[in-house]
Amino acid sequence: MPSLLGTDLPLIQAPMAGVQGSALALAVCGAGGLGSLPCAMLPADALRRELDALRDGTSRPFNLNFFCHRPPTADEAREQAWRDALAPYYREAGLDPDAVPAAVSRVPFDARTAHVVEAYRPAVVSFHFGLPAPDLLAQVKAWGSTVLASATTLDEARWLEARGVDAVIAQGLEAGGHRGHFLSDDATREAGTFALLPQLVRALRVPVVATGGIADARGVAAALALGASAVQVGTSYLLCDEATTHAVHRAALRSDAVAHTALTNLFSGGLARGIVNRLMRELGPISPLAPPFPLAAAAIAPLRAHAERAGRGDFSPLWAGQDASGCREIGAAELTRELAGA
Repeated sequence: MPSLLGTDLPLIQAPMAGVQGSALALAVCGAGGLGSLPCAMLPADALRRELDALRDGTSRPFNLNFFCHRPPTADEAREQAWRDALAPYYREAGLDPDAVPAAVSRVPFDARTAHVVEAYRPAVVSFHFGLPAPDLLAQVKAWGSTVLASATTLDEARWLEARGVDAVIAQGLEAGGHRGHFLSDDATREAGTFALLPQLVRALRVPVVATGGIADARGVAAALALGASAVQVGTSYLLCDEATTHAVHRAALRSDAVAHTALTNLFSGGLARGIVNRLMRELGPISPLAPPFPLAAAAIAPLRAHAERAGRGDFSPLWAGQDASGCREIGAAELTRELAGA
């Protein structure tokens, strides 16, 4: 797999939107791993700036990650029901429940984004929530980019392989952040990393990358022993010097609360794993009232900002996997070498 990725180490830093930029990716690249940049929340100008930083900062391969979700149709009744559910928290904070900002932008990979990225011809491009349209996928492959995509089940992995990906990322249920499922949103069909990984290794012809609940060098070695060609690690990087993780999120990662994570749809509308906080406890981690991804985030944003100003993460998406024991306040290059046993 290092030969496929063009890296020295069989290690990928997971793209983590909202807690990192190019600095983290560059540090990982410099240590011989594959640094990743989350691109789904970056408007064109910001994307160009980050791509320039990556191109100018390293001659090593890096990974650009994009979402392939289908933008939902707004449902006024459901949106109002969601605002009504949050109204008591607005009143408690002294906020106007009618002053909800516009929906947070999470743009799926499209022709405009491809036009921006084409000039950079990244060595690796990865996709979450499936794949882009066939013509866009063909365009990416024509750049010479190695294409990775996430699967949460064997069916998804086979679907991805049939459409020409170069490697499949086996995302176990332990993983922090958003689930990459796209054929079904039934999480009961999804498995833990070390149950899912051998299934994919046996069934697929393309290499498999393991991710989810892998926090240290022993976990990396175990995944490689089970047939993974590379390992993707995210949560362990959240306290690194180069991460932009918010102070409230960092405090939660250092606290006993990090031992309890759950899948939730409250913060974006999409199923994602994070540290259990006040909102998850009081509304339940999964609510049928939450609008579909990414629309739920808009009504949460004022509550999150208000609480974070007071040093609280009551309404923050404190994304983390089930094993945060690898989180350390060190440089990402040092962590990368430790994870790879180098």
